[in-house]
Amino acid sequence: MSSPLSKPQIIAHIQKSLNYTVFDSKWIPCSAKFVSLGNFARGTGVMQIYEVQHGEAQLIKEVEKPKPIKCGTFGATSLQQRHIATGDFDGNLNIWNLEIPEVPVYSVKAHKEIVNSIDGVGGLGIGDGAPEIVTGSRDGTVKVWDPRQRDSPVANMEPMEGETKRDCWTVAFGHAFNDQDRCVCAGYDNGDIKLFDLRNMSVRWETNIKNGVCCVEFDRKDINMNKLVATSLEGKFHVFDMRTQHPTKGFASVSEKAHKSTIWQVRHLPQNRDIFMTAGGAGNLHLWKYEYPAQRSKKDSDNVDVGVAGTVNLLQNATLSTQPIASLDWSPDKQGLCVCSGFDQCVRVLIVTKLNVV
Repeated sequence: MSSPLSKPQIIAHIQKSLNYTVFDSKWIPCSAKFVSLGNFARGTGVMQIYEVQHGEAQLIKEVEKPKPIKCGTFGATSLQQRHIATGDFDGNLNIWNLEIPEVPVYSVKAHKEIVNSIDGVGGLGIGDGAPEIVTGSRDGTVKVWDPRQRDSPVANMEPMEGETKRDCWTVAFGHAFNDQDRCVCAGYDNGDIKLFDLRNMSVRWETNIKNGVCCVEFDRKDINMNKLVATSLEGKFHVFDMRTQHPTKGFASVSEKAHKSTIWQVRHLPQNRDIFMTAGGAGNLHLWKYEYPAQRSKKDSDNVDVGVAGTVNLLQNATLSTQPIASLDWSPDKQGLCVCSGFDQCVRVLIVTKLNVV
């Protein structure tokens, strides 16, 4: 057994109280800065840029926007530009140059209702192929955008005729390991998880985890699909092994009842895709490691390959607040550095130690 001293520690390095509700916070790649997104009590949106220096988070820019901002991603931008794409309460997708964030460099009315979730791929040198942004909305649709093509989505996944419209709470890119292949995973309020194959424009797989799906994330976007974590309203998360898809059983998975309340977020450590953090409704963080089984697939009774799920081990946990932690983002550059924000109107910079020994 490892001693407590050798376990990773979750240290709250900086805590900053804000005068607005913060929905998302993201590290600016290749910098000591992060962006905080949310809404003022008066109903307008806000974007703040902070720089971490000398153990403090210094506010270096603040802009107010007409609509509350729900989510953001740097995933479809280049390292040179580092533009952030955001989704707002009015269904708009905007892309901002943070040097001059007053006017968007790209703007489209993406959805009829709030954009709940956004992800990007093909930028930052991560994933092959075109820079694309995926948005998921309360209007039930999931859309993929190429910012170089102006007004219409390159893919639009909406409910079939006669299907109930479901609130899409979370979207994520994966499988972008060459310039033809790409998948989007979406999670919905009724527990549905759908995997859309963008190459064939088809639903490749779907399942239901019986509780609203708060967050989905692949362990890495730029490889042949490996693992997917989905978190739920009822404190459970599921890790799917995405390497072997059985024709009827789908993907093997392991589930864990991790938090006493909603798991709002899951984020994989960029430097080690087998370590991930979950953020919960009771203001706590849990750090996990996925352990692979001896063999990742076996033959079923019909001699067809079926996946074998691994196990998850809790490395560490910490309670930061009495309010939900709704967003979390690892620094892509500095291992163990992360920023998180919650409904207590605080943004926190955390340092997670000893990640290289687990």
